[in-house]
Amino acid sequence: MNASYPKIFAALLAALTVCTTAQADSFGTGSNKFDIDFVDIGDAGNAADTTGYGAVSYGFNIGKYEVTIDQYTTFLNSVASVTSDGYIVNLWNANMTSDINIAGISRSGSGTLASPYSYSVIGSGNHPIAYVSWFDAARFANWLNNGATSGASTESGAYTLSGATSGIFTKNAGANWWIPGEDEWYKAAYYKGNGINTGYWVYPTQSDTAPGNSVGGDPNQANYYAGDYAVTQSASYFGSQNYLTDVGAFSSSASAYGTYDQGGNLREWNDALIGSSRGLRGGCWYGLEGDLRSSVRDGGFDPTIEDSLVGFRLASVPQSADPGVPEPGTWASGVLLAGGAAFVRWRRRQASL
Repeated sequence: MNASYPKIFAALLAALTVCTTAQADSFGTGSNKFDIDFVDIGDAGNAADTTGYGAVSYGFNIGKYEVTIDQYTTFLNSVASVTSDGYIVNLWNANMTSDINIAGISRSGSGTLASPYSYSVIGSGNHPIAYVSWFDAARFANWLNNGATSGASTESGAYTLSGATSGIFTKNAGANWWIPGEDEWYKAAYYKGNGINTGYWVYPTQSDTAPGNSVGGDPNQANYYAGDYAVTQSASYFGSQNYLTDVGAFSSSASAYGTYDQGGNLREWNDALIGSSRGLRGGCWYGLEGDLRSSVRDGGFDPTIEDSLVGFRLASVPQSADPGVPEPGTWASGVLLAGGAAFVRWRRRQASL
C-alpha cells in the first residue's frame, strides 16, 4: 500500500468532520435560482455567557452570510412585480438606489400587468442588503418557507403577518426559516464550540482582542470604523462611496462555527422583544469597535424602520442530526482530492426543483 494513503484518508476524515458544517439550500428556478449558505450550530444545551445570553438547548442552522443584494433582488422580482399592496410595494426602499453608501437595488416600472416592477442589482450583488425592516426580513423568511417560487406567500409560514406593517409577531411552530432569536444569533457569533461549557469570545472573529479592519485574508478583521473606514482606509467620509464589503470578504475572520460578518458590515435584526422594539446586534461599517462586542446589547429598534446600517441573516432547522450522514434522498456529496488535501461539500436537494 502507498504510504501516503493513510495520510490522505486521515485528511479526508478530518475534512468530512469540519467542512460538512457548511451547507447550502437552493431556492428559485431557472435564472432566478440561488443558494443560501448556512452552518450547523451544535453543542446543544451549552451554558450562557456571563452576559446571560447564548444558551440554546437545541441544534439549528444559521446563515453563513448576511442576506445579499442578489438574494433580495430575486425575492423582489418573485413577489413584488405586479402589486398595489403597500406592504409588498414597500419591500423595496428608494434609498436602496439613491444612498450610494449601500446601493443597492434599482426599480423600474409601475407595478401593473402592463408595466410590472423590475428590480436590478446596483454594484456588487454580494454586498449585504440594507434598508430592510424587521417586517421585510420576516416576509423574506415566509417566502423561503413557502418554497421561494414566484408568487409564494410572504404573509404566512414563519410569521403570520396577514398584511401587517406594525405590531409584535412571534415565530410560528414548525417554521423552517426565521429571523434568529437573540440567543441563537449570540451563540453563532461568540460561542467557542466543541462542548457545552467552553466559553465565549468577546468578538465574533474568535478573538478577545479588538479586530482590525483590513479587507482580505488577515485574521481578526471586520468592516467597521477603526479610526478609518475599512473600504477606503481613510478617516474621511465620502457620500459618493459605497462602504459595504462582499459577504465573507474578511476570509480568515469567521466565528468558531464559520459565520462571517456578525461583527461589522451591517447590524442585524434578531427576534428579541424589547418592549415594542426588536433586537439588533453586530455593529456596522459606520459604527465603532464597541458595537462588535458580546457585552454590547442594543436597546431595541423600531421594527418598521429601514436603515442604511441594518440588514439580516436567517436561521433554519438543522438539516441532519449528523451532517456527516446524509438523509436518504436528501443530500448529494462531492469529494475532491487536490494536492493531497481533501475537500468535502454537501448540498441539500430541494424536492420541488
